[in-house]
Amino acid sequence: VQLQASGGGLVQPGGSLRLSCAASGSISNLNDMGWYRQAPGKQRDLVATITSGGSTDYADSVKGRFIISRDNAKNTVYLQMNSLEPEDMAVYYCNADVVTYYSGSYFQHNYWGQGTLVTVSS
Repeated sequence: VQLQASGGGLVQPGGSLRLSCAASGSISNLNDMGWYRQAPGKQRDLVATITSGGSTDYADSVKGRFIISRDNAKNTVYLQMNSLEPEDMAVYYCNADVVTYYSGSYFQHNYWGQGTLVTVSS
């Protein structure tokens, strides 16, 4: 199983970016998916999560600006980031609880994507 994140880049303050993260491999189901971010010298923090049913949760710092969504048919989670601020600059990581089927049983494991850099600067 792999998670491939994309969509990062350089954007001016007030601008927008859309991140994508596609899961691939022997996947039976995807449960909770989410985005985290890590700024230089800081810990990795939760940005937003979404359940398989579409329920969402956001860090207070991004509420009203970021929107997480998913396409279950494409095994993909998205993060629409609007009104970006310099404080949003970080490496963004996607995360997913992946269910696989093996030898008659289902197993759930947590996976991380490789990270995509978001730079907010004028």
